[in-house]
Amino acid sequence: MRLLALHVQDFRNLGQVTLAPSAHASIAVGQNGQGKTNLLEALYFLATLKPLRAGRLSELVKWGAPSARVTGRFLLKGAEREISVEVASGVRQAFVDGKKASSLEEYFGGVSVVAFTPDDLEVVKGGPDARRAFLDRAVFNRFPAFLRESREYARALKNRNRLLKAGPVDAAYLEAYDETLAKTGARVYARRRALMAELAPRAQATFASIGRTPEPAAYGYHPAHLGDVDFAGADEPALAVALKEALAARTRRDLDRGFTSVGPHVDDVTVTLGKRSARAYASQGQQRALVLGWKIAEIENLEAAMGFLPLLLLDDVSSELDPERNAYLMNYLAASGAQVFLTTTDAGLVRGAAAKDTLWLAVRTGEVASVPPVQESPEQDQPADEPA
Repeated sequence: MRLLALHVQDFRNLGQVTLAPSAHASIAVGQNGQGKTNLLEALYFLATLKPLRAGRLSELVKWGAPSARVTGRFLLKGAEREISVEVASGVRQAFVDGKKASSLEEYFGGVSVVAFTPDDLEVVKGGPDARRAFLDRAVFNRFPAFLRESREYARALKNRNRLLKAGPVDAAYLEAYDETLAKTGARVYARRRALMAELAPRAQATFASIGRTPEPAAYGYHPAHLGDVDFAGADEPALAVALKEALAARTRRDLDRGFTSVGPHVDDVTVTLGKRSARAYASQGQQRALVLGWKIAEIENLEAAMGFLPLLLLDDVSSELDPERNAYLMNYLAASGAQVFLTTTDAGLVRGAAAKDTLWLAVRTGEVASVPPVQESPEQDQPADEPA
């Protein structure tokens, strides 16, 4: 897979951006607040139909513009295809080769992206919400149908919670909602379980090489409040039964509190180091190495599953890593052969990922322009003509 051309129109603070990305590394350099991350978010939104940061789609449209649009032309298995996504009046529309996409499966068609942001590096010490989102991004990358499946669960959950908040409700009426929630929740369980089975061993092996500690890492996922079901071996119908039983057992609690207290939306990802909670006991450097191990494992797992590398987006991650681990990441990216987009405020931090055909970009106040290759300075480890 390769992105051949990108066009961005009125996306956040970006007006008109047209690029022919490098086959290897495209590096956007600029000060904070100029639009570097917006460029990466435009790419992420194009490839996933999900915002990387925004809570509402309307936030993606440049102030004063009626709509935002991102278009990419990809080379996929020897054939070119163009996909576009447009946001107007808070509504998103997806297009394939200029025509409205008939399904999510048609739209994605093999396009895959892995994003790595500074917020990701904080996920181990953060709360369960951040770890669930982190996990689900990886699940979607591996199983694109998960976007639709997780939306179905979210709708079922919203309907049940609305009923719980409405006041006294007949148990038989609530049971009908439980049936739908249990079925859609079981699919979310199964997708997360499948992803963890593939990814965790790779992440643990990667951490062993970069963690600088003899203590082994472990990544796990097991639903909370699901009873005695054999989560590792149960099929989807059995998971649905277990979830429905858990919902019934906690009905009184849920009615009292006005929300659903069991299901995929309350679960957590466990990350341990030497069998102890990494959140509580790992150093900041070790926590970030655990996340770095996960991201590299995600890239390798997608390559093994799809037969090609995903598009990689790294948003100023190098400034948050210690020099040794940053060098490891840059060398990994350079050796992988993947197509990479990086942003940075300091070109020197990402020079290790650059190739002869690297596209260097300067980003200033929403304007993106190509600049000459950044060269080593003979006097200091800074670009001779660094774009700001």
